[in-house]
Amino acid sequence: MPSPRVLLAIALSAALTASCGGLDEEPVASSPSKKPKKTAEAVKAASGCDEAGDGFESDVKLVRCLTEKFWAKQFKDAGGTYQPIKKFIAYRGNKAPSAANCAGEKAEPENAFYCSDGHFIAYDADWMKSMYRQIGDSAVYFVVPHEFGHSVQAQLETEFKYNVKLELQADCYAGATLAGLVESEELELEEGDDDELIANLEAVGDPTDAWWEPDAHGTPEKRMNAWVKGFEKGVDAC
Repeated sequence: MPSPRVLLAIALSAALTASCGGLDEEPVASSPSKKPKKTAEAVKAASGCDEAGDGFESDVKLVRCLTEKFWAKQFKDAGGTYQPIKKFIAYRGNKAPSAANCAGEKAEPENAFYCSDGHFIAYDADWMKSMYRQIGDSAVYFVVPHEFGHSVQAQLETEFKYNVKLELQADCYAGATLAGLVESEELELEEGDDDELIANLEAVGDPTDAWWEPDAHGTPEKRMNAWVKGFEKGVDAC
């Protein structure tokens, strides 16, 4: 059986081939950032997302908008109503504003999280920007949908005995989100995205498989497996 790394590369390569057409077409130069398949005006008209995805801040705003649009449709199709997050807070290292406090806990550096007490997402912008620069723009297209996955879990009142199960399901939701946005042609994968996502999952995976720990997120291998499952099979598989 192929390894999770190979499965991820295969899944993304297939999506890249589908979105780029035939292999004998003239190569098209692309920017280092992920871009909407359509123009900013077309995306805005179609989904209300008017960001171009041409830089860190723009990519973050774009993926937030598209992810919420994706989940609004998922809930509607299932006969429910998605509740958009109330706040989307960027902070800098250990200088987090009080608005980013979650249940009395101060936001930590090098972190991104969903807080059910307040229904908001907060992230260390310096930390995420460093990943964006070092690994690539795919960093925000993994981290942000992952945190929105936790907001979905809260709305569905999803519970697991171990935290690692919540984290792996959020990874699966992140994969399903990206696949859905590619399928709807609101995002187009670019060459090298598979390597970027692999590097991302390796960077955020736990160094050991202590799955019973209260803050366990899963090893890189388990996180890749979860992400690929969502990307290939959709939300229902998560």
